[in-house]
Amino acid sequence: MRVLRDLAEVPATPEGAVVSIGFYDGVHLGHRAVLGAVTGRATAAGYRSTVVTFDRHPAQVLRPDSAPRLLCDLDQKLELLATTGVDETYLIHFDVERSTETAEHFVREVLVAGLRARLVVVGEDFHFGHRRGGNVPLLAEMGAELGFDVIGHDLVGIEGHHARPEEQVSSTAIRRALSEGRLDDANAMLGRPHEMRGPVVAGDRRGREIGFPTANVAVPPEMLMPADGIYAGHLVRPDRSELPAAIYLGHRPTFYDEGAATLLEVHCLDFSGDLYGERVAVRLEHRLRGDRRFDSVDELAAQLARDCDEARRRLGVGW
Repeated sequence: MRVLRDLAEVPATPEGAVVSIGFYDGVHLGHRAVLGAVTGRATAAGYRSTVVTFDRHPAQVLRPDSAPRLLCDLDQKLELLATTGVDETYLIHFDVERSTETAEHFVREVLVAGLRARLVVVGEDFHFGHRRGGNVPLLAEMGAELGFDVIGHDLVGIEGHHARPEEQVSSTAIRRALSEGRLDDANAMLGRPHEMRGPVVAGDRRGREIGFPTANVAVPPEMLMPADGIYAGHLVRPDRSELPAAIYLGHRPTFYDEGAATLLEVHCLDFSGDLYGERVAVRLEHRLRGDRRFDSVDELAAQLARDCDEARRRLGVGW
């Protein structure tokens, strides 16, 4: 997949493009249904398949205090988009100036003049442009004038079919599920385990002191942190090797009060190497329990031993 950062980089080929537009946070099953339509139509017609997306969520520019936390960072989003089979992604830098662009100008300058769109495929609830002034009817009206067709794709459930609103796959529904500790529901909508990324940094070595050393992963503040608790999953190193792990998310109430920061700590099962400084991915595959305060460090250590055993069982490690 080519990543284009300027319309001047659009291939100078005679064929047009089937284009989809969106932020694509998480590249979940709903997104994949839309992109499947894009690649299928493009292949059949001999067009390029193109995704238009943004380098940051528009709300991070327009209303940063209430912007939604993200399901994936930009690097992961591009990696996930590459797995959908699209030919190219046009990555737009979103800033205050871009936020004032009208929907009509975006259609004429980006979709038509820049990408040579012949078909635009978006979700049926899609909005774009200044003050969200653009939608599927506007695209259809302008397409009739400017020479492209439009499909407003049904919003789907996890089976890939049209679904009732409460069953639809969306980034909002996934965020809600993760925040409520419903990891299985979130992963079903994502079509993969939820993943967080960041560098391994030094911690206060509490885990090492009680026999469970952890890799402390610094997650950027704009990323969504799921509900506090213990999870089983894998830590993925830069060389793509995977270490089975018991994973902690929380503010460690046995040691600190509720004002402490939420941490992501990963105990790699049966591993004793050095991970400091590595940029890793942490995949949450099973939720084992919620977080809680223990009356003593010994009681905590005993529970952690049970958590590690349960993580091994869930992951099929040493069983």
